[in-house]
Amino acid sequence: MEPTATRAASRDIHFYEPSKGHGLKHDPFNAIVARRPIGWISSRDAKGNVNLAPYSFFNAFCYTPALIGFSSTGWKDTVANAQDTGEFCWNLATMDLARRMNATALHVSREVDEFAIAGLTRAPSKFVSVPRVAESPVSFECRVTDIIRLKGTTGEPAEAWLTLGEVVAVHIDKAFIRDGVYLTELARPIARAGRRGDYFEMTADTMFEMVRPD
Repeated sequence: MEPTATRAASRDIHFYEPSKGHGLKHDPFNAIVARRPIGWISSRDAKGNVNLAPYSFFNAFCYTPALIGFSSTGWKDTVANAQDTGEFCWNLATMDLARRMNATALHVSREVDEFAIAGLTRAPSKFVSVPRVAESPVSFECRVTDIIRLKGTTGEPAEAWLTLGEVVAVHIDKAFIRDGVYLTELARPIARAGRRGDYFEMTADTMFEMVRPD
């Protein structure tokens, strides 16, 4: 047996079934699925109240059309707003904005402005009525395509809703574009790592390139 295979076979494995508990101090699920981009979502309700909140279950799903999505544990204001208006914006959370992003996670009533709480500026969007975070180097304007209540293998609905949206406009600070290429590391985006409040900062020294074999 090859040395690598021998080491793999001899690993001391912690095994658990999620439905029966993980048996650890913190649930490892969201620490294992890392790094996860942050869905820093601005939205607006039918009365004009604006909301800004971060979601750690977020990602991109399709090039054409350009689709992104975030999952909310519980029917929160952001999901309700997305349903009411059919619009939302995603704003890139960076190291420079980390503390202000975290401030927008505060649970407040629907009419409270998280932009004001975090000392952030509303920037007008071009195609949607939802404001962007002016301080964020990248923002996506989105129109809702689906809001899906998630469920398990038994068909039992979960207390979680996946909101998907088509990106209809993109705003990028030109300082992060060099020779026609957007450079991820210049923005120093942050990503969720797990536990109660662990994050990673993405920097040039943590990046590497692998070209696909095809």
